[in-house]
Amino acid sequence: MAFFIASSPHTHNRKRTSDLMKWVALCAIPGLAAQTYFFGWGTLIQLVFAIALALTFEASVMLLRKRPIRSALNDYSAVVTAWLLAVAIPPLSPWWLLVIGMIFAIYIAKHLYGGLGQNPFNPAMVAYVVLLISFPVQMTSWLNPDSMANESLSFADSLSLIFTGFNLDGYSLQQIRTGIDGVTMATPLDAFKTSLHSGLTVQETLQLPMFGLIAGQGWEWVNAAYLVGGLVLLQQRIIMWYIPVAFLVSLFVFSLVFAMFAPGTVAGPMIHLFSGATMIGAFFIATDPVSASTTIKGRLVYGALIGGLVFIIRSWGGFPDGVAFAVILANMFVPLIDYYTKPRTYGHS
Repeated sequence: MAFFIASSPHTHNRKRTSDLMKWVALCAIPGLAAQTYFFGWGTLIQLVFAIALALTFEASVMLLRKRPIRSALNDYSAVVTAWLLAVAIPPLSPWWLLVIGMIFAIYIAKHLYGGLGQNPFNPAMVAYVVLLISFPVQMTSWLNPDSMANESLSFADSLSLIFTGFNLDGYSLQQIRTGIDGVTMATPLDAFKTSLHSGLTVQETLQLPMFGLIAGQGWEWVNAAYLVGGLVLLQQRIIMWYIPVAFLVSLFVFSLVFAMFAPGTVAGPMIHLFSGATMIGAFFIATDPVSASTTIKGRLVYGALIGGLVFIIRSWGGFPDGVAFAVILANMFVPLIDYYTKPRTYGHS
């Protein structure tokens, strides 16, 4: 009688890997819809293109490794990787950015280490960090939601900008991103940090047009949508609460303490919780069953570490958002975290 040992991810809910990945994609739809509503058709175009690239690269590497192609494609892990990277980059990024990113995600971050279950780092976040460091201009070319509405970019305009660099009227992305006053737009997190360094107070910064009720216009609703999807993942027991709760509580506590004892120097808790990639990071990225910690205590430590690193990078680092960097840095500590948090063997004195 053979005893079969499978590689991670391991779960206790009797769902196959393909079922888990389908649920992750399904619960990410509210966030995807919010991003499309506020930032235009480019998000959907990038998603479809990324999935096509991921499946193609996944099939090719399995062919090179002389492994079954169908089983690799049917587990939907490549689709989820493509999904996370596609929604993380600016919607109107040039097409070649995704090509480079998916090559790093599939070939290097995933299969160089042996494929699904063997990769120590989250493939989508590895690709994102590589792109951000290598192509900072393209990776920070986000449009302000209000400006996007004013420009009235159609599906055809978005498609043309992604694959040719110009819309149907001949305007480049840089020209579209530049407002009437000639100032290039920035994301709310970037604008908040820049304003504080320029001497503006927190109250004055929050009066800028790009800020809404509790965070950046559009971004607060995108994060709320991913929060809803994340709660469904918890309700379905696709993920456990340890990592996302530890992540969000850590980020909240750090930002609250510094806002109380060093007011005017950092953003407040609500700005951090509902800006950037906070909610998708907490529920869809940090909870990756392969690269995250596997023990209960370890997951709490792992999530808290990511939350603290996100606050540090956002407040004093060179990048406005820090979720990808925080996740990869925490991935490095997973073996150490698991070693010191492994449960005591039953009966061990």
